[in-house]
Amino acid sequence: MSPLANRLILASTSRYRCELLNRLQLPFNVDPPAVDETPEPGEAPAALAARLALAKAKAVADRHPTAWVIGADQVAACRGQILGKPGGFLRACEQLTAASGQSVVFYTAVTLIRQDLGRCASHLDQTVVRFRVLDAGEIEHYVKRDTPYDCAGSFRSEGLGISLFERIDSEDPTALVGLPLIWLAAALRTAGLSPIDGPP
Repeated sequence: MSPLANRLILASTSRYRCELLNRLQLPFNVDPPAVDETPEPGEAPAALAARLALAKAKAVADRHPTAWVIGADQVAACRGQILGKPGGFLRACEQLTAASGQSVVFYTAVTLIRQDLGRCASHLDQTVVRFRVLDAGEIEHYVKRDTPYDCAGSFRSEGLGISLFERIDSEDPTALVGLPLIWLAAALRTAGLSPIDGPP
């Protein structure tokens, strides 16, 4: 990894966020934040996502105070109930059965922080996914084929999961995967880390 990667650190263990950040073609390192993601009693989904994104960024910034650190979190909710990562086949089928014909809201929060400069910027994206009516057979077939066990809501929109939807309402399609790149690219430009400045 380039020494320049020490200027930018992704506070995450998510391979999806790592793949997304790679699209900006900036060198970066990854440092797991090890933050407790348990919701607080009565905590709203949007508030939970924002709190965890900030907590992850701060946890890693404490170890790397002279680097720009990106923290992110995503919380999905259907009819006000938070949907976690299913972790297995049966729970994934249950989540998709509950989502059939419903709208699921994804709150994706991101924080960019540099501790030594006292700089911190945060953003919250809201994406609404409308599921078509799904029957039990296609739910089971989908889950077996795409195995979305590490995805909140039990689907991969960048994969076969796109066939489950009627529509997606979002200002940034990358937010649904886990990292709002439109906002983040702008924040990085403000920090002096423009993805498209300089020679190729």
